[in-house]
Amino acid sequence: MFEFSQYLGFLLFLTVLTIGFWLMFFLVGFVSYWVGGATWEAYKEKRAKKKQEQSV
Repeated sequence: MFEFSQYLGFLLFLTVLTIGFWLMFFLVGFVSYWVGGATWEAYKEKRAKKKQEQSV
């Protein structure tokens, strides 16, 4: 059967795997939020610049 040290190794493996999964999940969400916000700000700046050029 299994010894206690093998059981602890398996639990450590599952812990690292789970932490890695949630870290990846968080980073994908954060990076997509960051890129989307940067794109939206660039769009608003271009729109404001175009509007300013048309009014002059």
